[in-house]
Amino acid sequence: MPEYEVFSSHAVFCEAAGVAGNLLAFVLFLSPIPTFGRIIRNQSTEQFSGLPYVYGLLNCLIRFWYGVPIVSSGIILIATVNSVGAVFQLVYIAIFIRYADKGRKIKMLGLLLAVFSAFGIIVFLSIQVFQPPNRQLFVGYLSVFSLISVFASPLFVINLVVRTKSVEYMPFYLSLATFLMSDAFFAYGLLKHDAFVSVPNGIGAILGVVQLVLYSHYKKISEETSRRPLLESYA
Repeated sequence: MPEYEVFSSHAVFCEAAGVAGNLLAFVLFLSPIPTFGRIIRNQSTEQFSGLPYVYGLLNCLIRFWYGVPIVSSGIILIATVNSVGAVFQLVYIAIFIRYADKGRKIKMLGLLLAVFSAFGIIVFLSIQVFQPPNRQLFVGYLSVFSLISVFASPLFVINLVVRTKSVEYMPFYLSLATFLMSDAFFAYGLLKHDAFVSVPNGIGAILGVVQLVLYSHYKKISEETSRRPLLESYA
């Protein structure tokens, strides 16, 4: 088989994985809409946590910076998807702050300031201190850490699910979208031979499976409980 055909096939699969990752990420960015619709209707953040969206914003900013040509070459799809993601996270954080009580409002504003400060420091250091290829390594390691933190942030919600034995505060579509997006970008990273993309997304895929399994387990328990006869509770 001619070399150009092999390269062409590889490029097609690579771009397809990247585009799929972008589309699935867009679904992921849209998945909290029912949650925030509920927050707006009830004018309260209830027991929902704003931390996943703060982590999400920081991750999107760092991953965006990792994907720009001045840091890494050939992975512009990483930059595009995370620039869109950052906008979505900002909107969600703004809504959360609007309806949070005073204590949580101050905490979220402080975290938001910390995110932008941290990102500014990262950009400054990567340009002023590091030169290629060390610049890519510096931002790459930070992006891996931030992405794993985002994937691990639902563990706070998982703890609530286990304690309450209810999936009310763990949206199914958010977990599903995370799992599918992680799979797509894991393939994209492998095809691009970029461990800073493939490794954290591989971990994300595993965590996604854990969330889906827990959702299925506790959803089944909730349904079985709701179907029990009323007299059974008095037995």
